[in-house]
Amino acid sequence: MSGYMFAMSECANCQRLCSYNPDLVPSMRVNGVREPICRHCVEVANPIRIARGLVPIVLLRGAYEPAECV
Repeated sequence: MSGYMFAMSECANCQRLCSYNPDLVPSMRVNGVREPICRHCVEVANPIRIARGLVPIVLLRGAYEPAECV
C-alpha cells in the first residue's frame, strides 16, 4: 500500500503554520534542533543573503508538497 504524507508545524522564523515534506524542506538550527522554514521566509531571506555575500537557500523541488510513502 502506498500513500502520501506531509508534516505541519510553525516556521522557525515567522511562526506561521506551514505544511512541507520533512525530507526536503529548508531548515535552520534552533537550540541544536533542525526546524523548518516556510517558503515566504526563504524568499525574503535570499536577497538579503545574496547582498551579504552568502549562498542563497536552495528550495528543493517538492519541499512544500506531500511526500510519497511506500
